[in-house]
Amino acid sequence: MPQRHQHQVRRRLRDNVSRWTQPRDVILDILARTKKHLSAKEIYDTLYSTHPGIGLTTVYRTLELFHRLGVVQKVTSPDGQSRYQLRSEGSQEHHHHLICIRCGKIIDYQDFAEEELKLVGKTEQVLSQKHNFLILDHNIEFLGLCEKCRKETQKS
Repeated sequence: MPQRHQHQVRRRLRDNVSRWTQPRDVILDILARTKKHLSAKEIYDTLYSTHPGIGLTTVYRTLELFHRLGVVQKVTSPDGQSRYQLRSEGSQEHHHHLICIRCGKIIDYQDFAEEELKLVGKTEQVLSQKHNFLILDHNIEFLGLCEKCRKETQKS
Protein backbone atom coordinates (compact mmCIF):
# COMPACT_ATOMS: atom_id res chain seq x y z
CA MET A 1 0.00 0.00 0.00
CA PRO A 2 1.38 3.43 -0.85
CA GLN A 3 2.58 5.38 2.20
CA ARG A 4 0.32 8.31 1.32
CA HIS A 5 -2.77 6.10 1.44
CA GLN A 6 -1.65 4.51 4.71
CA HIS A 7 -1.28 7.96 6.28
CA GLN A 8 -4.74 8.96 5.01
CA VAL A 9 -6.25 5.85 6.57
CA ARG A 10 -4.52 6.57 9.89
CA ARG A 11 -5.75 10.16 9.85
CA ARG A 12 -9.29 9.04 9.03
CA LEU A 13 -9.25 6.51 11.85
CA ARG A 14 -7.84 9.00 14.34
CA ASP A 15 -10.61 11.45 13.42
CA ASN A 16 -13.31 8.80 13.98
CA VAL A 17 -12.20 7.00 17.13
CA SER A 18 -11.93 8.39 20.63
CA ARG A 19 -8.26 7.50 20.90
CA TRP A 20 -5.62 5.99 18.70
CA THR A 21 -3.89 3.04 20.35
CA GLN A 22 -0.76 1.03 19.67
CA PRO A 23 -2.75 -2.15 18.89
CA ARG A 24 -4.77 -0.29 16.27
CA ASP A 25 -1.57 1.07 14.77
CA VAL A 26 0.12 -2.35 14.69
CA ILE A 27 -2.92 -4.09 13.17
CA LEU A 28 -3.25 -1.38 10.51
CA ASP A 29 0.44 -1.82 9.68
CA ILE A 30 0.05 -5.59 9.25
CA LEU A 31 -2.94 -5.10 6.95
CA ALA A 32 -1.07 -2.43 4.97
CA ARG A 33 1.87 -4.76 4.31
CA THR A 34 -0.15 -7.50 2.56
CA LYS A 35 -2.70 -7.91 -0.19
CA LYS A 36 -3.92 -11.17 1.36
CA HIS A 37 -7.20 -11.63 3.18
CA LEU A 38 -6.14 -12.29 6.77
CA SER A 39 -8.14 -13.79 9.61
CA ALA A 40 -7.99 -12.28 13.09
CA LYS A 41 -5.99 -15.34 14.20
CA GLU A 42 -3.44 -14.86 11.40
CA ILE A 43 -3.01 -11.21 12.37
CA TYR A 44 -2.69 -12.19 16.03
CA ASP A 45 -0.05 -14.84 15.18
CA THR A 46 1.89 -12.27 13.13
CA LEU A 47 2.01 -9.68 15.90
CA TYR A 48 2.38 -11.97 18.92
CA SER A 49 6.19 -12.28 18.77
CA THR A 50 6.71 -8.52 18.81
CA HIS A 51 3.60 -7.44 20.76
CA PRO A 52 2.64 -10.29 23.13
CA GLY A 53 0.49 -7.92 25.20
CA ILE A 54 -2.05 -7.52 22.39
CA GLY A 55 -4.71 -10.18 22.82
CA LEU A 56 -6.82 -11.95 20.25
CA THR A 57 -9.97 -10.21 21.54
CA THR A 58 -8.32 -6.83 20.86
CA VAL A 59 -7.53 -7.95 17.30
CA TYR A 60 -11.19 -8.97 16.72
CA ARG A 61 -12.53 -5.71 18.16
CA THR A 62 -10.08 -3.61 16.17
CA LEU A 63 -10.93 -5.38 12.91
CA GLU A 64 -14.66 -4.89 13.52
CA LEU A 65 -14.05 -1.20 14.23
CA PHE A 66 -12.03 -0.87 11.02
CA HIS A 67 -14.83 -2.65 9.14
CA ARG A 68 -17.55 -0.38 10.57
CA LEU A 69 -15.48 2.66 9.56
CA GLY A 70 -15.08 1.30 6.01
CA VAL A 71 -11.31 0.91 6.22
CA VAL A 72 -11.24 -2.85 5.71
CA GLN A 73 -13.26 -5.18 3.56
CA LYS A 74 -14.62 -8.22 5.40
CA VAL A 75 -15.14 -11.49 3.56
CA THR A 76 -16.68 -14.49 5.29
CA SER A 77 -15.38 -17.87 4.18
CA PRO A 78 -17.72 -20.85 3.85
CA ASP A 79 -16.32 -22.16 7.17
CA GLY A 80 -17.71 -19.02 8.85
CA GLN A 81 -14.32 -17.44 9.46
CA SER A 82 -14.06 -13.77 8.58
CA ARG A 83 -11.05 -12.49 6.69
CA TYR A 84 -10.03 -8.88 6.35
CA GLN A 85 -8.23 -6.83 3.73
CA LEU A 86 -7.38 -3.16 3.83
CA ARG A 87 -9.38 -1.24 1.25
CA SER A 88 -7.26 0.15 -1.54
CA GLU A 89 -7.17 3.68 -2.78
CA GLY A 90 -9.39 4.61 -5.71
CA SER A 91 -11.88 2.72 -7.79
CA GLN A 92 -9.18 1.05 -9.93
CA GLU A 93 -8.53 -1.24 -6.98
CA HIS A 94 -12.21 -2.07 -6.47
CA HIS A 95 -12.63 -5.82 -6.59
CA HIS A 96 -14.89 -8.69 -5.66
CA HIS A 97 -14.28 -12.28 -4.70
CA LEU A 98 -14.44 -15.88 -5.86
CA ILE A 99 -14.49 -18.12 -2.78
CA CYS A 100 -13.81 -21.86 -2.83
CA ILE A 101 -16.33 -23.61 -0.60
CA ARG A 102 -13.99 -26.57 -0.10
CA CYS A 103 -10.57 -25.08 0.80
CA GLY A 104 -11.62 -21.48 1.54
CA LYS A 105 -9.29 -19.95 -1.05
CA ILE A 106 -10.26 -16.35 -1.89
CA ILE A 107 -9.53 -15.04 -5.36
CA ASP A 108 -9.80 -11.31 -6.02
CA TYR A 109 -11.14 -10.39 -9.41
CA GLN A 110 -11.60 -7.14 -11.31
CA ASP A 111 -12.93 -8.53 -14.57
CA PHE A 112 -15.85 -6.45 -15.81
CA ALA A 113 -15.24 -3.99 -12.93
CA GLU A 114 -16.47 -0.96 -14.86
CA GLU A 115 -19.65 -2.65 -16.11
CA GLU A 116 -20.23 -4.24 -12.71
CA LEU A 117 -19.89 -0.91 -10.89
CA LYS A 118 -22.40 0.69 -13.26
CA LEU A 119 -24.92 -2.10 -12.71
CA VAL A 120 -24.41 -2.13 -8.93
CA GLY A 121 -24.67 1.67 -8.88
CA LYS A 122 -28.05 1.53 -10.63
CA THR A 123 -29.18 -1.27 -8.31
CA GLU A 124 -28.09 0.69 -5.22
CA GLN A 125 -29.94 3.78 -6.41
CA VAL A 126 -33.21 1.89 -6.99
CA LEU A 127 -32.98 -0.01 -3.71
CA SER A 128 -32.12 3.15 -1.77
CA GLN A 129 -35.17 4.94 -3.13
CA LYS A 130 -37.56 2.00 -2.88
CA HIS A 131 -36.67 1.13 0.72
CA ASN A 132 -35.55 4.58 1.93
CA PHE A 133 -32.21 2.99 2.82
CA LEU A 134 -28.76 4.58 2.73
CA ILE A 135 -26.41 2.04 1.15
CA LEU A 136 -22.83 2.60 2.22
CA ASP A 137 -21.09 -0.32 0.58
CA HIS A 138 -21.53 -3.61 -1.23
CA ASN A 139 -19.64 -6.85 -1.58
CA ILE A 140 -20.07 -9.37 -4.36
CA GLU A 141 -18.94 -12.93 -3.72
CA PHE A 142 -19.22 -15.96 -5.95
CA LEU A 143 -19.01 -19.33 -4.20
CA GLY A 144 -17.74 -22.43 -5.95
CA LEU A 145 -14.73 -24.70 -6.33
CA CYS A 146 -11.23 -23.56 -7.21
CA GLU A 147 -9.29 -25.41 -9.89
CA LYS A 148 -7.35 -27.55 -7.39
CA CYS A 149 -10.46 -28.63 -5.48
CA ARG A 150 -12.35 -29.35 -8.71
CA LYS A 151 -9.53 -31.66 -9.86
CA GLU A 152 -9.48 -33.41 -6.47
CA THR A 153 -13.26 -33.87 -6.63
CA GLN A 154 -13.02 -35.39 -10.12
CA LYS A 155 -10.38 -37.90 -8.94
CA SER A 156 -12.65 -39.21 -6.16
